[in-house]
Amino acid sequence: MSAPDIEEMGPIDYVVLEWPGRQPSGEVAPLIVDLVERGIIRVLDVAVMAKDEEGHVAAIDLGALDDRGFAEFEGASSGLLGQEDLDEAAAALEPGTSAAVLVWENRWAAPVAVAARKSGGQLVASGRIPIQAVLAALEAAEAPTT
Repeated sequence: MSAPDIEEMGPIDYVVLEWPGRQPSGEVAPLIVDLVERGIIRVLDVAVMAKDEEGHVAAIDLGALDDRGFAEFEGASSGLLGQEDLDEAAAALEPGTSAAVLVWENRWAAPVAVAARKSGGQLVASGRIPIQAVLAALEAAEAPTT
């Protein structure tokens, strides 16, 4: 990526998606491909791994997942996702699971990010609210008060 490309980029996110056993089964990758094709995200890095019951982690070749859609991302490597990141993701996995680690640009947010940078602004914090926390808050708000 060149400096002009970086100036026009949106925020970058990473996700670690975990599945029980030797999945993914194929439902997720086509949805990610759709987001890419619609220009909503740009996938920068992808890695897939499995953690056995003893806790040993092995990389899974994306080409081996052709029937599950992840082969579409073979060669996606910007250099942002390093071995230390993969080790951290692997440590978060439960034994007997597999995972996909993705880094993507939120292209939908690029115009706002570019405008903020051009006006001297900068992102100083960001985060995510887990769906479990949203559900708990909604349940608490709907609970009758006594």
